[in-house]
Amino acid sequence: MSARLSPGDAAPAFTLPDADGKPVSLGDHLGRKVIVYFYPAALTPGCTKQACDFTDNLAVLAEAGYDVIGVSPDKPEKLAKFREKEHLKVTLVGDPEKEVLQAWGAFGEKTMYGKTVTGVIRSTFVVDEQGKVEHAFYNVRATGHVAKLIKDLKI
Repeated sequence: MSARLSPGDAAPAFTLPDADGKPVSLGDHLGRKVIVYFYPAALTPGCTKQACDFTDNLAVLAEAGYDVIGVSPDKPEKLAKFREKEHLKVTLVGDPEKEVLQAWGAFGEKTMYGKTVTGVIRSTFVVDEQGKVEHAFYNVRATGHVAKLIKDLKI
């Protein structure tokens, strides 16, 4: 199991391909707050709900100074299908090697349907303008999480 991040930690740097295969780096967002969320798989019900919630609230988050990046182990081609099918506006990047997922503590043992499995731990992080973790939420629910996040961030 990878180590979990805590508020005050430096957010692990990454450069990953987006749905169009273009590189997206966390460093490109220095000077702005960034919500980085990790989800198990594109085109699944829970992940679709979460991505749609972020898309629906993107303008509110952007106005409050937040960029949003969704990270999954999917390849860019699958992310592109996901984006097109669900009309997503949120930036989606793929980490098929799971190196970024592990660096952020978002991959490891979890309980699913009463069984212990290894996989993506649905997690959300708020990174400040200097690249430090401001909030680290692990094992979040796909449904209702964005609304709770907006409330917690007082937006």
